[in-house]
Amino acid sequence: MNVVDINSFDASEIDVYASLSEPQLRHYRDPEGGVFIAESCKVIGRALDGEMKPESVLVDARVFDKAEVTEVLSRMGPVPIYRAPSDVMESITGYHLTGGILCCMTRPVMPAASDVLKGASGSRSRIAVLENIVNPTNVGAVFRSAAAFNIDAVLLTEGTCDPLERRAMRVSMGTVFQLPWTFISREDVCGTLRSLGYKSAAMCLASDSITLESSELKDEPRLAVLIGNEGNGLTDETCANADYKVIIPMSHEVDSLNAAAASAVAFWELAGRKQ
Repeated sequence: MNVVDINSFDASEIDVYASLSEPQLRHYRDPEGGVFIAESCKVIGRALDGEMKPESVLVDARVFDKAEVTEVLSRMGPVPIYRAPSDVMESITGYHLTGGILCCMTRPVMPAASDVLKGASGSRSRIAVLENIVNPTNVGAVFRSAAAFNIDAVLLTEGTCDPLERRAMRVSMGTVFQLPWTFISREDVCGTLRSLGYKSAAMCLASDSITLESSELKDEPRLAVLIGNEGNGLTDETCANADYKVIIPMSHEVDSLNAAAASAVAFWELAGRKQ
């Protein structure tokens, strides 16, 4: 292994970890593309399983010899492995890094939506569509639920939080590397889905909404579940143009769940029960 000891937050070798914001990481090599920073052995391992390409690794010296860290490092190939003391690691992250490991990886080229959905071409398909969800915790949680409950793919409108943001990856437990996904235009979302062969089920509060238990939803061979922004929900245009408007029945005068919780309930009812 190519191990380099780092003793200062200011070391130029670790600028990519210490000095760059998420937008700067996304545009690190524009116009050729960017990088992302994966955190924890589990997330990094799933990224490697998903054929992501590592560029360097930063490891807390305190965990360097732990078995799970050693196993991940053995998969890195000839990339620099920077080893730093705990105080330097905490200076970079701003908090105690439980897993003690970060990995800079090449950002993949985003595929077309039609290519993402090629693997979901069976007689029954369920996909998720995230519209303008801006919280990385919510995006990560939606991906984790989607992976758990048999969703085939995830589409995100432009303006939705990047699933390769560090917190989104961490909350997803690395499932962002297990499901195919890409971004689509925020214009005419339902029209885009119809062109891809999917009926749209918009999670929105409307007088003509049906419930998740409705047989017409269950019988659709290709259905897209649309989840909206944390504060405003789906746009009026998307709700108006959807094939179905859907609600989750609730009690105690609660009108809605947050995006992550609503997605888990919807995915379980429309896809997970079939597992």
